[in-house]
Amino acid sequence: MNIMDFNVKKLAADAGTFLSRAVQFTEEKLGQAEKTELDAHLENLLSKAECTKLWTEKIMKQTEVLLQPNPNARIEEFVYEKLDRKAPSRMNNPELLGQYMIDAGNEFGPGTAYGNALIKCGETQKRIGAADRELIQTSAINFLTPLRNFIEGDYKTITKERKLLQNKRLDLDAAKTRLKKAKVAEARAAIWAEEVTKSEQEVRITQSEFDRQAEITRLLLEGISSTHAHHLRCLNDFVEAQMTYYAQCYQYMLDLQKQLGSFPSTFLSNNNQSSTTPVQSISTPSVLASASASLPSVGNSVVTSGLSELKSSSGSRKARVLYDYDAANSSELSLLADEVITVYSIPGMDSDWLMGERGNQKGKVPITYLELLN
Repeated sequence: MNIMDFNVKKLAADAGTFLSRAVQFTEEKLGQAEKTELDAHLENLLSKAECTKLWTEKIMKQTEVLLQPNPNARIEEFVYEKLDRKAPSRMNNPELLGQYMIDAGNEFGPGTAYGNALIKCGETQKRIGAADRELIQTSAINFLTPLRNFIEGDYKTITKERKLLQNKRLDLDAAKTRLKKAKVAEARAAIWAEEVTKSEQEVRITQSEFDRQAEITRLLLEGISSTHAHHLRCLNDFVEAQMTYYAQCYQYMLDLQKQLGSFPSTFLSNNNQSSTTPVQSISTPSVLASASASLPSVGNSVVTSGLSELKSSSGSRKARVLYDYDAANSSELSLLADEVITVYSIPGMDSDWLMGERGNQKGKVPITYLELLN
């Protein structure tokens, strides 16, 4: 037998197998043939694998959107990744904004109030941009890559073995159907005894192959639990990367706020002429205090009426906290809404602030966050 004859026979056998499976599958759908059902444990494993694949894809895609909101940039990165080439380095949005602010500040003049503030803000925006870039890189390595490896690796293997299991089941059921038909024919004519024996042997072989493939598929599917454990560790890495990013951004903005708050009350105007108009220092306490003035408060009248009395006296008063307040530095006291603290004034203190005490804790508090009690 030459190679060509062998290939022809193999193709004929493959075509026969495919036709047999197609007939069996069609008859099952039409309710004309019996179907071997998988055991409940294997069915549950298959369902768990499908669920894992579905939600892993959704989480992965939405994480990509979170890290890179620009769809065009995501497509570009995808193309470069498929081409196994490094994407060109470009400024991200915070870095671009920071550069614009720095350029504008230099154009207006670093010696002016606005120019100086723009430069400081621009430098902070560029630091935030660098932190954002680091978050994307860390998340891609520690979180997105393992999820993508599961979808493109492990689950593809599971799908392949599951398809083989489906084919083995169709072969088994087709063999069972042929055996059933042979036994019916045997009852009518003894000449079919040999066909029955052949069909029984085919059923034993296909049953063995089906059982073996079912075991291979089961072992792969039971690895889904290990996949969940691995993805849990990756999720912790992602959360840690986000925590680091947001902590950096908070620190950068806190430092910026302090720099802006340290500006003198009088600046040079943009035309480098002396300005006699005092400019209020930009600080978190003053911003929060002015913002809270617009919030609805039943205690504002009490604060206003009792403030002058408290300022002029050396005594102390009880006050109820209206809103939560986070201290900007060690000289301030953090507050929780509805708690009652002791407040008093000290000479030379800013008119928008009082000293507050809670047990052994002491610090400045904004008066607009307080309702003085009788």
